[in-house]
Amino acid sequence: MAEYKKLIIGLGYSEGRACSWDGRKIYGQNLVQLGSAGCESGADGLFIYDRSVSEADHEAMLHTLRELCRKIDAPVIAGGRVKRLEDVKKYLYAGASAVFLDMGADGNEALIKDASKRFGGEKIYAYLPKLSYTAQAQSLAKLGACGFVIPIAGQTPSLEEMEAFRHCPGICLTASGAADEVKEQAKGLKASLGCPETAGAILALDENRIGASMEIKQQLKADGIFLDTLQPAFQWRDLKKGADGLVPVIVQDYRNKEVLMLAYMNEEAFEWTLASGKMTYFSRSRQCLWIKGETSGHFQYVKELRIDCDEDTLLAEVEQVGGACHTGNRSCFYRELAKKEYKNRNPLGVFEDVYQVILDRKAHPKEGSYTNYLFDKGIDKILKKMGEECTEIVIAAKNPDPEEIKYEMADFLYHMMVLMAQKDMTWEEITDELANR
Repeated sequence: MAEYKKLIIGLGYSEGRACSWDGRKIYGQNLVQLGSAGCESGADGLFIYDRSVSEADHEAMLHTLRELCRKIDAPVIAGGRVKRLEDVKKYLYAGASAVFLDMGADGNEALIKDASKRFGGEKIYAYLPKLSYTAQAQSLAKLGACGFVIPIAGQTPSLEEMEAFRHCPGICLTASGAADEVKEQAKGLKASLGCPETAGAILALDENRIGASMEIKQQLKADGIFLDTLQPAFQWRDLKKGADGLVPVIVQDYRNKEVLMLAYMNEEAFEWTLASGKMTYFSRSRQCLWIKGETSGHFQYVKELRIDCDEDTLLAEVEQVGGACHTGNRSCFYRELAKKEYKNRNPLGVFEDVYQVILDRKAHPKEGSYTNYLFDKGIDKILKKMGEECTEIVIAAKNPDPEEIKYEMADFLYHMMVLMAQKDMTWEEITDELANR
């Protein structure tokens, strides 16, 4: 199967504010809001141009980038303020999947080679500020660049430039600007994305059009461009409907698998969900189509749709904004009916349960508690115990008895959670960091 063409939203950062990637327009919303909205609405990634000037503003940008990368699942290509390898590392540590080096800046061509060796070629892009720079593409690829970002907006390429362009591997192109109509935007992208060597396009969207990616994808799809849209393995006609012609949909959070709600779809709701990427239902009480979140802002963005063994029920894994229930609760299933005591066996659930006990000990000290003993002794004692537990894991690993290393690893994890509590960290922060890697 051919690889999907990518639609990536381009954004910039300057003096604490979000802007267009070229720095010409300042936006009202911040970078986290705009980037999240774009990815939720179908963008395949983000291109972030850091236009900070002062060191303080650059550090603020990295903090914002870190916050953004923890919130979204899509990859981020960031850069713009790269003068040394340390700058590349900072973008990557903030959560960027790849870093671009502007070839218009002195020294960045030589830096491509060192950066690709240290961090991996798949993480290094070359930004070519003008079409004339495509003549350098082959040499930059040999130095380690995995792809190129070329701003073609407002430029008319020569035949020589187009020939060089056709032989650049893994190119991402910037689009021709913020067109008002989806058809106009798609028309401007069709020729570029039709080139086999073109990996995708970076969209320069107006702030009020930041959520238009899926619409543009659908238009390009109709024009024969192969993009990542929701392609169902089953059609509506394949599903078994109830007497009312509807199919029930169980909705759960894609992160923690919490069951959020139950709703129903008719054919129109099914097709609109696939086309828009937003969960859409048929309201049995109002007898009309219902886009979840249209009035409350609590949208459900589709991550995955599954069908059960009888082909009469759908399971939707979604990114839920706000609460799913009209009462304001996260889930519609917030009231306990009956319960039997049981031990939580969910791995992350176990970690969270133990961590909550540790936090409770910190907030409400208990006489004779070992956890409170560690908190009372402070950070040095906690770190000393961490070191001891690491050593015990190493020793246990040399022992053929597998139970011993399990015991020592559990000890280490407990002490690590005490350290997390001491530093006011959460499991969510740790798992988000791992996911970003």
